[in-house]
Amino acid sequence: MIIGSTKEDLTLEKRVALTPDTVKNYIGLGLKVCIEKDYAIHIGIKDDDYKKNGVEIKNSANEVLGISNLLIKVNCPSESEINNLKESTILIGMFNPTQNNKRINEILKKKISIFSLELLPRITRAQSMDVLSSQSNLAGYRAVVDSIFEFEKAIPMMMTAAGTVPAAKVLVIGAGVAGLQAVATAKRLGAIVSATDVRSASKEQVESLGGKFLTVDQSEDMETSGGYAKEVGEDYKKKQAEMMQEALKKNDIVICTALIPGKPAPKILTEKLVKLMKPGSVIYDLAAEQGGNSAFSEPGKINSVEGIKVIGVKSLMNKLPLTASSLYAKNLFSFIRNLYSKDKKDFFINLEDEIINKTLIKEI
Repeated sequence: MIIGSTKEDLTLEKRVALTPDTVKNYIGLGLKVCIEKDYAIHIGIKDDDYKKNGVEIKNSANEVLGISNLLIKVNCPSESEINNLKESTILIGMFNPTQNNKRINEILKKKISIFSLELLPRITRAQSMDVLSSQSNLAGYRAVVDSIFEFEKAIPMMMTAAGTVPAAKVLVIGAGVAGLQAVATAKRLGAIVSATDVRSASKEQVESLGGKFLTVDQSEDMETSGGYAKEVGEDYKKKQAEMMQEALKKNDIVICTALIPGKPAPKILTEKLVKLMKPGSVIYDLAAEQGGNSAFSEPGKINSVEGIKVIGVKSLMNKLPLTASSLYAKNLFSFIRNLYSKDKKDFFINLEDEIINKTLIKEI
């Protein structure tokens, strides 16, 4: 059985689905691996690095597609790749089914089994496959680094002969994987950190990292059975806005990470709330591509609003492509190891396995 991977569109995506380290794992299962020529040269990985680990290098994407039983990608295949996919191929990646429904329907017509790893259930057995968590961890770290660069002031408290520089104050909105990493990174750099989330279970996690948890009084449990945040009602939004009014006046940097699976990002910071911040403050919106948590946020742009920088993030993992690829490739291997039967020497789509059943796209 052959696993293949082709190059991504580098104008959109710099990550790769296969690294030289993970190649060894696939070959250890008894699988063959092939990739397109110059597959990862853009992130400093040469074809020879793959070849010495047993990978076969093909001159074109079509050659890879023509012999692969299973194709691994980061993003949804291009139109030309879809046209050249073999029937009965297995396709695995992060395909964003709601945004790519037209392409996915074209693929399904070719009797191809599509697994989209954003759909993984949040269960213990799936942790090593959790692409959202591995990438969000990096996003939370990078959000703090970028925000501090744009803030243009010192972050930790400094006591000098010329006087004391106060510590910067950072507020993190959304205490999921990205938010918690942002809390931890900002705290390590010497900031005074607070965070808020609709899920009350986040309080203990934020406080364990040295942050202060800002609470909105509520009676309803705002966490789904899968561990994600629910969409809140109007009463909660009103209380949240009141809490934010005071918090935004005091904080120098706000990092927005709040998302609701399958829906646009909740708009938490209105135009009025944004303008409460001091000139020179920074809002860094990790949710910009999903609609944004903040007013004035646009993907890939920095907008200045009365001296406040509102940064809309786009393709953040392209700033950390080597690290992001390494983690993503390991997640993929864990998933494929669960899909492959060494006894049968074949891939086995067992729909009684919750991981396989939940990630398999059956229809759009």
